Amino acid sequence: MDNVSLLKSLYASFARGDVPTVLGAMHPQIAWHSAESNPYMPSGEPWVGPEAIVTNLFMKLGSEWDGFTVHPTVFHGAGDSVIMEGRYSGTYKATGKRMDLQVCHVWDVKDGKVTRFQQYMNTAQYRDVMGVA
Repeated sequence: MDNVSLLKSLYASFARGDVPTVLGAMHPQIAWHSAESNPYMPSGEPWVGPEAIVTNLFMKLGSEWDGFTVHPTVFHGAGDSVIMEGRYSGTYKATGKRMDLQVCHVWDVKDGKVTRFQQYMNTAQYRDVMGVA
């Protein structure tokens, strides 16, 4: 499977709630970088490994949001990297505010495993929806 097809299948798995498939595609030492000013990653240091991603992100998305969804629109293959342009939507439970914001994800893949993730997004809008100053 080529890298773009791999990432398309992982977004589809995430959308179905099939987190084990998503985690299974991650290298044990994957480095997960969120956008600067993302409230979920205040230190700016990447999370390393699937377990850290589940604990620090996936569990929070599931418990703190209603209908958190990633809407991929375009995938670009760039050798060992795949770039996804898309949108996030959902309602943050604590504020009741709904988001619809633009995102870009850059994934690095080696030997069929995702080794690195970098998120770019409108963190000002995300923080507003979450009620974070």
